[in-house]
Amino acid sequence: MQIHQLSVVKKKTRKRIGRGGKRGTTSGRGSNGQKSRSGASMDPLFEGGRSTFLERLKKVRGFKSIHPKKCLVTLDDLERVCADGEIVTLALLIERKLTPKAALSRGVKIVATGSIKKKLVLGKDVAASKKAQANFQTVSA
Repeated sequence: MQIHQLSVVKKKTRKRIGRGGKRGTTSGRGSNGQKSRSGASMDPLFEGGRSTFLERLKKVRGFKSIHPKKCLVTLDDLERVCADGEIVTLALLIERKLTPKAALSRGVKIVATGSIKKKLVLGKDVAASKKAQANFQTVSA
């Protein structure tokens, strides 16, 4: 027998019902419940009455900015680590381990916590609060 001599046997088109059939009684919908009824359509987010995932997310309050916060350095830290007359730059703060390396992308801000007796110069790549700026000399460009 060759492949061109084979013929396809036609399937029966008769509807099968009853216990021996494939789509009788409940027609594959299960016994009872909302989905077994005719015309049943359910919200895809419906989870049987419990709070849905989206509703649980709504309860999380607040706002998270996409911009990362600056790394903070105090005046006490600078007093401890820096020498008199030194220029405070981002590279210096990372080198002396006052800020992590992530400060390169996030930035650094000096806050006026504590006091400083040394005369330091503030670099252009380092921000400072108004109170902290009073403790620094201006950069002579």
